[in-house]
Amino acid sequence: MVSDTHGDKQILRMIAKQQQPDADGYFYCGDSELPADDEIFETYQPVTGNMDFDPAFPLTRTADFPGLKVFMTHGHRFNVNWTLDVLIQAGREAHADLVLFGHTHQLGVEQHDHMIVLNPGSISQPRGEFAPLHGTYATVDFDDKTITVQFHTRDGQVVDKLTRTFTR
Repeated sequence: MVSDTHGDKQILRMIAKQQQPDADGYFYCGDSELPADDEIFETYQPVTGNMDFDPAFPLTRTADFPGLKVFMTHGHRFNVNWTLDVLIQAGREAHADLVLFGHTHQLGVEQHDHMIVLNPGSISQPRGEFAPLHGTYATVDFDDKTITVQFHTRDGQVVDKLTRTFTR
């Protein structure tokens, strides 16, 4: 999953085609600044961000994989700059195993009652402690017992010290 490219469509192509070509799903957590009918969204499942002005983008999205339910939003309408409580409640109401969001431009992952809440960070305009990585995206692997999150730099390198495996 990727978030907050702010017009950098080329990085989305690169991630999908060169760095993560075998993913089961590609999620875009908002702020592309592209139209909803852009061809890149034939690959990525997007939601709207506060810098997306095409009303065709959905505010939230859910996706089901065998053994995993995903809930995604950008986060600007869920108060994520101040608390994750509203987002966590929305994830619970969606019966999600994995909640994806962006907006803050800061990567992070944590577990709440067996639900993983994940912000991949901004691939183009990172902020916070991990801004020196110059942009990140995340991948998720799961089975019936664990969910593993890896953060990657723009060139696809795994940031090993940030890898987390959670028990389901």
